[in-house]
Amino acid sequence: MPKTRSALLAATVLVAGIGLSGCSSSKKWCEHDATDRVVSDSYCKNKTPGYEWESGSSKEYKRHKRKK
Repeated sequence: MPKTRSALLAATVLVAGIGLSGCSSSKKWCEHDATDRVVSDSYCKNKTPGYEWESGSSKEYKRHKRKK
């Protein structure tokens, strides 16, 4: 019985790890709210009013990056 529980626990941890790693493939970037223009991350890190973190796929990031 203990071996079965250990195997089940290991499988659960593996599935959870794979699920979490899939979520980490998205990028985040800092944007000016009014213009949706990508700006330096320092604006969001300093919590400057009018700037916020945006996130999405790398394809979406590249689309926003070109708006500059």
